[in-house]
Amino acid sequence: MEPAYRYQLTSDGFKPYVSAVKLILRDRVDFAQLVKVYGAPRDGEQRYSPAEVVDSVPCEIMGRPVRDRICTSHIERQNLSIRMGMRRMTRLTNGFSKKWENLEAAYSLWFAYYNFCRRHQTLRISPAMESGLTDKMWSVADLLTA
Repeated sequence: MEPAYRYQLTSDGFKPYVSAVKLILRDRVDFAQLVKVYGAPRDGEQRYSPAEVVDSVPCEIMGRPVRDRICTSHIERQNLSIRMGMRRMTRLTNGFSKKWENLEAAYSLWFAYYNFCRRHQTLRISPAMESGLTDKMWSVADLLTA
């Protein structure tokens, strides 16, 4: 018997994700990987830039992922927003977290602010309002007293 709610998950080609998803999510997810194929590495001043992506190969791992929905664009955008919005993952800054508890607290606060207090340009409201979790834009004071 299949679970009542399944969702589709796509990761990059990092091999440890396969065993982790199978162990933790088991039959609750349709899982695929989008494996990027890179061109030759660059020399000179561009050597610190990533190599050019020449192809992306979708690989169905488990369940029944919809092939047209195998994509990592959403999480890549989320990762960019996180890196630009908070500097905790940037190792050479003053805000770099050395303790897991500090990192967890910083991320929790950032996600709460991002979803409840920040007006998103394309939505014109917060994601929490769009999903029906709240009927108003929260202030930072609302967030800290919730």
